[in-house]
Amino acid sequence: MKDPVVILGMGEMGGVFARGFLRAGHPVYPVTRNMDLAQAAKDIPEPALVLVAVAENDLHPVLEKIPAPWTGRLVLLQNELLPRDWEQYGLEPTVISVWFEKKKGMDAKVIIPSPVYGTYSGLIATALNAIEIPTRVLDSADELLFELVVKNLYILTSNICGLKVGGTVGELWKHHETFARRVISEILALQEWMTGQSMDEEALIQAMLKAFAGDTDHKCMGRSAPARLERALGLAKEAGIDTPELEAIQSAAH
Repeated sequence: MKDPVVILGMGEMGGVFARGFLRAGHPVYPVTRNMDLAQAAKDIPEPALVLVAVAENDLHPVLEKIPAPWTGRLVLLQNELLPRDWEQYGLEPTVISVWFEKKKGMDAKVIIPSPVYGTYSGLIATALNAIEIPTRVLDSADELLFELVVKNLYILTSNICGLKVGGTVGELWKHHETFARRVISEILALQEWMTGQSMDEEALIQAMLKAFAGDTDHKCMGRSAPARLERALGLAKEAGIDTPELEAIQSAAH
């Protein structure tokens, strides 16, 4: 029997990965919110990997208390990830930028192949391919950073612009491209501040547009949109970055 996989968080996304690992022949050990991590690590001290599938807001509290035997086996998948999220804990996880949706009562919906980088990228790719979810295994940390910023631009641009114009990502770019580009420039300035790197804005936009094209009917404004805007404005204040477009959107929303 293959080594077990530990999954922290068994929501919709954790369930998709669990099915993939099981199809690939790995037993799955789920760890839910009320379980003791230290005890779980004693029970499964050498898993094939540990997938952290908790919600975005729960990521840091979980990373703070990852048991020592698991620190070198982590896989992260949360939205709005950047290297600073794991580097502050001295971790070097495998990271996947998830480009499929999973909602309650519905099968997973693929938008574009999900890029993955790190020690366990091959195992992640095998598991997802076993349930017909395509991946792209990346060759470098620089490629991963680019892909993470693309995903962040997609989420933040669509959500924040959606607060003003609503609609779908296809409609956003067709009818409001100039507005969207102003928002993107402000979001990218924050991404560059958080990563300490300058980035090619047009290359990022073109990569984002491939995801737009993968599901043009995707709704812009999710439930998390107001919180994402508020978080972005908080970062802008911390960084001393002017974000007049984001501020105008927030003012109009109140």
